[in-house]
Amino acid sequence: MHKHQIKVRVRYSETDQMGVVYHGNYIPYFEIGRVEWLRNKGVSYKIMEESGVALPIVSMNINYKKPARYDELLTVTTAFKSQTSVKVEFDCEIHNEKNELLTTAHFILVFVDLLTGKPIQPPHYIKDILV
Repeated sequence: MHKHQIKVRVRYSETDQMGVVYHGNYIPYFEIGRVEWLRNKGVSYKIMEESGVALPIVSMNINYKKPARYDELLTVTTAFKSQTSVKVEFDCEIHNEKNELLTTAHFILVFVDLLTGKPIQPPHYIKDILV
């Protein structure tokens, strides 16, 4: 399984009055993880989009185990799980500085042609990194 980790510091604007990360703010953390997973494999999401390919989420499942808090340094781990003809799946985790598991997630994304909006096979340069 291909894994990548990145650190993200919780910003004040991402928390509620008690200093706890609002549940919707975990989604951008996971997005950072997926984009950096691709970049680590030599694929720029920006260049992929400029070439006419998008990778929208079609399914996500997030499990909140413990809260993340203001100013904590989080580790977002993104792991490639599988790839079918047009879909790719990732499992993700977020740990705090004490290495406590805070959140897990599973994402399914589909390769889409930006001009037609229809699912497509991933470009060869992406297929090569998914094997």
